[in-house]
Amino acid sequence: MSANADATAAWRQLRFTLTIEHDAAVARTTQHPLITIVEQHLDNAGALSITLQDAGDDPVFEPLPGEMPTWQQTLFSVLFPAELDFQQILDRLKPNLEPLGAQHWHIESLLEQEWVRAWMDQFHAMQFGERLWICPHHLTPPLEAQIVIRLDPGLAFGTGTHPTTALCLQWLDQTDVTNKTVLDFGCGSGILAVAAAMLGAQYVNAIDIDPQALTATNDNAAQNNVSARIHTYLPQQYAADQAPVDIVLANILSRTLIALSTELIAAVKPGGYLIMSGILENQSTEVIAAFKQDFGNIVIAQQEGWLRIVAQCRLK
Repeated sequence: MSANADATAAWRQLRFTLTIEHDAAVARTTQHPLITIVEQHLDNAGALSITLQDAGDDPVFEPLPGEMPTWQQTLFSVLFPAELDFQQILDRLKPNLEPLGAQHWHIESLLEQEWVRAWMDQFHAMQFGERLWICPHHLTPPLEAQIVIRLDPGLAFGTGTHPTTALCLQWLDQTDVTNKTVLDFGCGSGILAVAAAMLGAQYVNAIDIDPQALTATNDNAAQNNVSARIHTYLPQQYAADQAPVDIVLANILSRTLIALSTELIAAVKPGGYLIMSGILENQSTEVIAAFKQDFGNIVIAQQEGWLRIVAQCRLK
């Protein structure tokens, strides 16, 4: 454990790992109860925020609806106000958490100015295709940028940096979506929904299982002046008899694409397009197999080992 007693810190970050034993025969479909217990102890100690990350090499890809898998080793990054007595916090937490498997404690002070600067320096304006740019609010977009989406990292994943998102943005940039109806299935930050609206879509329905993703989507739509054409839903709120759309964007992973194939097929009108991403190269065959009966004109694009599959719904 190390500590920095810099009195000018805006807050302090406590980091520790929690080792969780899983029954190998049981799928990790729900968050381990230890996580909830640990979060309660941290809240009681005055935590401002709690972030969970994979502490080992145990990737958990996008879960199916209702699933909340947990890593074998979870890294907790917890922010506390700097004015709190950190020795008292540790004296309170360690006897409660160490018996649960918490270990490798680390404390550091974070200066507000350094925190903000480090965050800002990570991001820059990015171009997708010929017209479309994504630019953080603190930067001035390039003069050649035709359509600029103002987007900062926020509550949900999706700033355009991942190849799966980039592939979808590139497709939108090269496609005439004027007056088209669009569904963004698994909208995350809403980046694809906002891009479609700014490129001229008549309206975009955006669905996600995470309420924070819908909050991020609505915020980003408002900041880009397209709120009137973007409507957000949890899956259970999206009517089963909703009219099929011209374009369905599904930037989710292969297992989820296959599991939700019936819903995705029903969401595309005859002659419309399904754009699927989040697919690794060795997964294309099984994904295509789940949709080929209803879709043709299949085109595959690749970037950094990830695929985008575009398919057109057969006329019925």
